[in-house]
Amino acid sequence: MGARSLSKSLYRIRQATLSQIEDRLGVFVPSHLFHPNSAGVHSRERIFTLSRTFWCFLWQMLQANTALREVVRQVQALFQLQGGRPVDEGTGAYTQARSKLPLALLHKTLAATATAALGQAPSSTLLRGRSIKVVDGSTCRLADTSLNQKAFPQRDNQPPGCGFPIMRLVVLFCVTSGAILTVRAGSFCLGEMALCYALLDHLQPHQILMADRYFAHFPLIALLRIRRIDFIGRVNTSSRRIDFRQGQRLGAADRLFVWSKGPQAGRWLKPSLWAVLPEQITVRVLRLPVHQKGFRCRDLTLVTTLVDPKLYPAQEIGQAYLRRWRLELCLDDLKTTLNLKQLKCQTPKMAYKELLAGLIAYNLVRCLMAQAASVHTISLDRISFKGSLDGLRQFSAASAQARSRKTRRELWDLLLKTLALDAVPFRPGRREPRAVKRIAKYDKLIRHRHLQRDRPDRNARKSSSMKRKRAN
Repeated sequence: MGARSLSKSLYRIRQATLSQIEDRLGVFVPSHLFHPNSAGVHSRERIFTLSRTFWCFLWQMLQANTALREVVRQVQALFQLQGGRPVDEGTGAYTQARSKLPLALLHKTLAATATAALGQAPSSTLLRGRSIKVVDGSTCRLADTSLNQKAFPQRDNQPPGCGFPIMRLVVLFCVTSGAILTVRAGSFCLGEMALCYALLDHLQPHQILMADRYFAHFPLIALLRIRRIDFIGRVNTSSRRIDFRQGQRLGAADRLFVWSKGPQAGRWLKPSLWAVLPEQITVRVLRLPVHQKGFRCRDLTLVTTLVDPKLYPAQEIGQAYLRRWRLELCLDDLKTTLNLKQLKCQTPKMAYKELLAGLIAYNLVRCLMAQAASVHTISLDRISFKGSLDGLRQFSAASAQARSRKTRRELWDLLLKTLALDAVPFRPGRREPRAVKRIAKYDKLIRHRHLQRDRPDRNARKSSSMKRKRAN
């Protein structure tokens, strides 16, 4: 089959490729990013072109990070259905094409999908409609290979051969859409503050950054003020004692304090940056009671640089900060629903690409959720991520059998309506304690696998017990 006929065959199966995922979600991804190169990698006309490889990778992530074999079988079936040339049953071609995807392309696509999700989401009037971002950290386990262990070593308290390489990552969320703007990843030995500092260039002046108590300290707040970025975070009361009898009074449990520069900088901050930080900054500290049932804490002590109580009332700041917990659940969507808690790739570079592909898939589902919320006038927080992903899979399969664009458009409109009607119940008293219910069937690995010995079976234990009794 020549290059022209192959290109024509690829165009024919575009409407059915990978259960309509490309056709339905491609509107949120700029097409110019996937133009073939004039020379070099992805310049020749093959089955796994640049665009085809990306959408196969994305479909793989949307199927809970399924196996490579399943992606190849999907392409095999579609080419056979359209009378194209046979596709090799091995996964080597797809693996090589996936390894050649440029990292810059994945980063640009991640940013583009975040912008698309924000454009679909209903506008927010919280804190005078200012753009609010949230930074948070997490970890992923990697495949236990020598290359991954070298780049992402495991914890020091784990015996050799018993743990997995651990990737630490810090992500930047958009509060309005819930999409991920960008991510920085590094070794578990690298602190979250160092990765957070690498994300500051993606923030614009007059934006607001929210974070948990780990990030609420002098160097980061002062650095943000230099960039004209405001901050809202929870005070770490174990390391900084707050006395509301002091400071300038703005209201009940609402004071202005002057925080001073410490004696030395953290390891994440360069000495040149530490030298330009001001000696003192004025911050606003407020304590708000939490009457919401199901929350572990009964009051929040927040620090912010929004010092004007008339423009930014205390209750509105508290409402904005409570939305940060909803974005922590988005990390659970990534690790549980999309199955990114355990990355499968064998090398550090491919593991990072796998992470980026998973984040792009997450953003595209958020685009779908934002579109449903905007069209049917419902809160975005009431739309289920898991339900949206399941609905996208099922309606895409039905759309592949539709014979006209009108039918496909009607199916898409029905999907948006279904997502809006199947809203998450409002459960103010629901508790989600951090506890594990599932019990492991096997013992934990405490030494190298080739040194590990299985537990003796019941008959062997009984025989050993009888021998000990006779000996006594």
